[in-house]
Amino acid sequence: MRQNWDHGGMIVTLQMAGLQTLAQVRAFVEGSEDISFTLNDRNAAHQWMAQTLKRFHYARCSRADKGVLRRYLGKVTGLSRAQLTRAITQFCRGGVIEDRRKAPAKPIARRYTAEDLRLLAEVDALHGTLSGPATRKLCERMYRVFGDARYERLATLSNGHLYNLRSHKTYRSQRGSFDKTRTVRVQIGERRKPAPDGKPGYLRVDSVHQGDLDGI
Repeated sequence: MRQNWDHGGMIVTLQMAGLQTLAQVRAFVEGSEDISFTLNDRNAAHQWMAQTLKRFHYARCSRADKGVLRRYLGKVTGLSRAQLTRAITQFCRGGVIEDRRKAPAKPIARRYTAEDLRLLAEVDALHGTLSGPATRKLCERMYRVFGDARYERLATLSNGHLYNLRSHKTYRSQRGSFDKTRTVRVQIGERRKPAPDGKPGYLRVDSVHQGDLDGI
């Protein structure tokens, strides 16, 4: 048996040797022979699956036979278990299988442009990559106080999104290589000689090791 579908210039061809009974389907599923099947279109796969489920009366099949049909559909189409479950559930409810994926009506507009990223990189290069709140305040002052229209969008930049922009490839290409913020090591209980520079009145005090009190 050969079935052909043409969808938008994409050809789907299925060639099976008379799989008309569940026993033949079971033998095919358990076999290891290659499948003469090429699939280039999701709608064609859904159409073939719906026809197969309808021909074998899937709703009236036993649990074991349903499992055989699921394996058969998965082997031929290459769909995942979750995709098969959604497709079969849709068929049981309405008798058809349709692709419910929908493309967005229009792409999400980018609020911050490449020019904004380069401008932010320039600000960070001039001021040594300050903290988020300090950088935001600089951009806000450039727009509101000094009237620089280039900073209009950066003037309302959130602190969280500022770090997102700093990780963007456009920002990195503008800044080049830079080091991350390094932690500052603070010595606790450091023992040092007093350095009064010759001035009297200085006393060395150990505020960490106070010694024992009556042997306690």
